[in-house]
Amino acid sequence: MDIQLDPAGDDLPLMANTSHILVKHYVLDLDVDFESQVIEGTIVLFLEDGNRFKKQNRSIEEVCQSESNKACKLGMPEPCHVPVTNARTFSSETEYNDFAICSKGEKDTSNKDGNHDNQEHASGISSSKYCCDTGNHGSEDFLLVLDCCDLSVLKVEEVDVAAVPGMEKFTRSPELTVVSEELRNQIVRELVTLPANRWREQLDYYARCSQAAGCGELLFDTDTWSLQIRKTGAQTATDFPHAIRIWYKTKPEGRSVTWTSDQSGRPCVYTVGSPVNNRALFPCQEPPVAMSTWQATVRAAASFVVLMSGENSAKPTQLWEGCSSWYYYVTMPMPASTFTIAVGCWTEVKMETCSSGDLATETPFSPSEADFRHVGVCSHMEYPCRFQNASATTQQIIPHRVFAPVCLAGACQETLLQLIPPCLSAAHSILGTHPFSRLDVLIVPANFPSLGMASPHIMFLSQSTLTGGSHLCGTRLCHEIAHAWFGLALGARDWTEEWLSEGFASHLEDVFWAAAQQLAPHEAREQQELRACLRWRRLQDEMQNSPEEMQVLRPNKDKTGHTSDSGASVIKHGLNPEKIFMQVHYLKGYFLLRFLAERLGDETYFSFLRKFVHAFHGQLILSQDFLQMLLENIPEEKRLELSVENIYQDWLESSGIPKPLQRERRAGAECGLARQVRAEVTKWIRENRRPRKRKRRAREAVLEKLLPDQLVLLLEHLLEQKTLSHQTLQSLQRTYHLQDQDAEVRHRWCELIVKHKFTKAYESVERFLQEDQERSQRDSFIHLLLAWGTGPGHQRRDYVAAKAVSPQSRSVLVLLFPGGRSQPGTHKRQILVNAASRPGSGAELLWDFEFFCTDD
Repeated sequence: MDIQLDPAGDDLPLMANTSHILVKHYVLDLDVDFESQVIEGTIVLFLEDGNRFKKQNRSIEEVCQSESNKACKLGMPEPCHVPVTNARTFSSETEYNDFAICSKGEKDTSNKDGNHDNQEHASGISSSKYCCDTGNHGSEDFLLVLDCCDLSVLKVEEVDVAAVPGMEKFTRSPELTVVSEELRNQIVRELVTLPANRWREQLDYYARCSQAAGCGELLFDTDTWSLQIRKTGAQTATDFPHAIRIWYKTKPEGRSVTWTSDQSGRPCVYTVGSPVNNRALFPCQEPPVAMSTWQATVRAAASFVVLMSGENSAKPTQLWEGCSSWYYYVTMPMPASTFTIAVGCWTEVKMETCSSGDLATETPFSPSEADFRHVGVCSHMEYPCRFQNASATTQQIIPHRVFAPVCLAGACQETLLQLIPPCLSAAHSILGTHPFSRLDVLIVPANFPSLGMASPHIMFLSQSTLTGGSHLCGTRLCHEIAHAWFGLALGARDWTEEWLSEGFASHLEDVFWAAAQQLAPHEAREQQELRACLRWRRLQDEMQNSPEEMQVLRPNKDKTGHTSDSGASVIKHGLNPEKIFMQVHYLKGYFLLRFLAERLGDETYFSFLRKFVHAFHGQLILSQDFLQMLLENIPEEKRLELSVENIYQDWLESSGIPKPLQRERRAGAECGLARQVRAEVTKWIRENRRPRKRKRRAREAVLEKLLPDQLVLLLEHLLEQKTLSHQTLQSLQRTYHLQDQDAEVRHRWCELIVKHKFTKAYESVERFLQEDQERSQRDSFIHLLLAWGTGPGHQRRDYVAAKAVSPQSRSVLVLLFPGGRSQPGTHKRQILVNAASRPGSGAELLWDFEFFCTDD
């Protein structure tokens, strides 16, 4: 399979030759400079060649069928401080526990010894030589290919791991008399395969090796999507250096991180969940099969807090006045795409007061040797696994911290802090052992293009979740917590199968939230049916307004999970700008899992899900792995005509709405909460038709109090009405206090305001666009926009609104720009604007903007 790319296409290339060589561990040593908006430093890669890992790895199917897997005798990771200094040189005179501080950066070594600085070629993958098998070219040198873009690579060198004191224990010789490439590679091979119960020692040696001196520069070149490294004379992966250091720096426009200001106006930078993942943050192997561990030291001004995917709750170490260092590590192998960092002037938000009862279920987790006994058999590669620790398996609430801009600390105390313990406890009651030992929750800047994002040990939440009560915050928190199991501990082997992450999280969020609220079974069922009704409406909209080829959950069909001989592959539509707006993997995946759960019954289904999690945690899966194991656990009388092939055909490999779902929705009766909403809609329509001069009865006497999801459904039904009077809209606003509801409700309320030109409420629309922009970006189908002013003396024509219509569908991104009065002949004009260039837009695509202003 050759990687042939269309430069104008929307596929995302994964260029790393993971079939030949794998990165087993990264050591990052970085400085964050807010003045230049650059992150720079070094990354050391510890590699394992294909000859070794191909022998070690068996397919998932073989692992799961084997009953003879031995339980790992593992130690659990505890907070461990192994600081990594600036990666310059290591000698026997260096005191390891001290930080070696050196000047930032290195000079560009382009045009020297065959090295070249990063040059982006507009033509995409510019040479066919990077599309071929890079394993062994006969007389050619072996080529290490890493995924990389938007980086300036300054130098690449081999690391002399043999010079580190104590490394002789990793060789067959008691003394290192003759140092060769083979000896260095032998040391790295032994280091990366240390047993899991020696994880502390392994991290220590990784850190020491990362500081060792270089022993020769390596040749490198870059193109749009990759960094290629070679060593003259090293013709195979086995001969290639197994420890290399890359000196590099990011670019301000790099797509992996966003430089912005938080809600308090202070500078910050964070990984935004970009379609290009982390390749613009550090050179890496992006394919999910490249499971690695990492440790990182990050330096920043003392006023900043550094948060990262890490098992330890890092604390700052002062290096000198005004500069601090933060250290994190991860011992569970994860894809490089899950690495997350956020640097800003965050404040840790703590509970002001708490009774002893509030913390009754939360116990500090400090494992002892007595805890390291077998709880079950794990099938993943060896690492310190929480599923193997008795104390971890019973820990309902993992340690957690909350960080936010100072101005949002109060809102976090009122809402978020109260919800985390019950949501974590609920998740444990459904799925069992928490895969990760701790959790940081960060309220990210307002330009974050989603309501939330989960990464190992850290979660981003939008500020939109903090207003309008606990419902939106609770459901989103549950969704992201669910990703700890589905999306992180269990990852998709093929990224086109996103439903394995988002479908599960969407289905589990309702179950977790019901358990967190301690709802009675009939109440939980009613609320879940109501949310199913809302998702059904969204799915219908999605199918009507998206290209058919992007409605398929398993687009690669029989080729799902396949790569080229080198391990390179392409993610279909991975760069398509429409993708960030689409929810097909969430919705169709949710309805498939709901369909299967109803077929089995909740008790049987969730019992199976716990079994599945235990069998596959720490591994990569495909749809067939889940479906085959599920069908094996369905009693024959309940299986009927269910088969993997039928599910593929009906749910995963077809566009449009699955036929079983259509039949279910037609046959199913409306739930009680939805019927209550329909009754309220009828009342409002009747009210709207009454003569305006007629005195109306007090609405409080006839209208029911509605739940947030009921309000969303009510407003969606009213949006279907051709006309609503301003008097009716004003009554709606007053009756339900719509301006104070959560972002989901206010989103629909803003659509009503705009559709019916309800000028008195334009301030609510402006507030929504400024504070909850991710809602307008992700879900919005607002087709009618008006412009308005904000204060005394401002005419509405002093502002312009942009209706940004995607070329592929009717999806709309709404942006407001201050503007001057329109000139004659410029009432309506078409221009092309890069939405990403506007601060706070959170978009990375070109839109066709229609600017207009009102005449009244």
